[in-house]
Amino acid sequence: MKHVKGRLDESILVCVYYGLNGERLIRRGHKMATMLDCPLYILSVDSQPLDAFDAEKSSYIEQWKKLSDELEIEKFILQDNEKRPIQKVIAEVAKNYGISQIIVGQSAQSRWEEITKGSFLNVLLKEVPFVDFHIVAVQRPTDDDTYDTYEKGVRAYLIQEHEDFKVGFTCPKYVSIEGIFFKEIGTDFDNGIFKFTYNDKMHEVHISEGYVLGKEKLPAEFLSPLRQ
Repeated sequence: MKHVKGRLDESILVCVYYGLNGERLIRRGHKMATMLDCPLYILSVDSQPLDAFDAEKSSYIEQWKKLSDELEIEKFILQDNEKRPIQKVIAEVAKNYGISQIIVGQSAQSRWEEITKGSFLNVLLKEVPFVDFHIVAVQRPTDDDTYDTYEKGVRAYLIQEHEDFKVGFTCPKYVSIEGIFFKEIGTDFDNGIFKFTYNDKMHEVHISEGYVLGKEKLPAEFLSPLRQ
């Protein structure tokens, strides 16, 4: 059961789009909501239907849902198959949930960058004039921030090779686990992070020169079927 918030006159909405900055924005919103002791909602908008999402999109959605549960966020809202302008969707959600503050990320790799161009923000302000906006510079590095050092995620597969596990980028004919590989920027080798969903849980392993670094980090239930 979620904690009953003390201030219902305030309510925060975090708008996320695919990319590693989504988790940072959610955590930023959670900190604000905790300080204000008010409800927090997460919104993601996509023009495609959910069943048409590729592996990368599905992975992000699962991560955000899992994080929302961990942080006891009031609701994760996915507006899929959405053909309306983003401003209209945000405005509708803000009105439906009594939102008083909206957080969006300013990123060169995000649809939300349009909010810095004026016209997007002007339309949104007209739609929801009662809301305060927080534009977060998501590319700003922090001491504990490592995600800015990775490239855009690509579909990949975790494959057993003898006693090791390696990352492949074409679908193999034998047993494998599908996930998303985030390669470190500036490396000639396949170094980075591999994220995948297994048994409805999100897992993450580090990859060094194409191979899983430390097999003990793999879930036990993951190793058994892979070795069959």
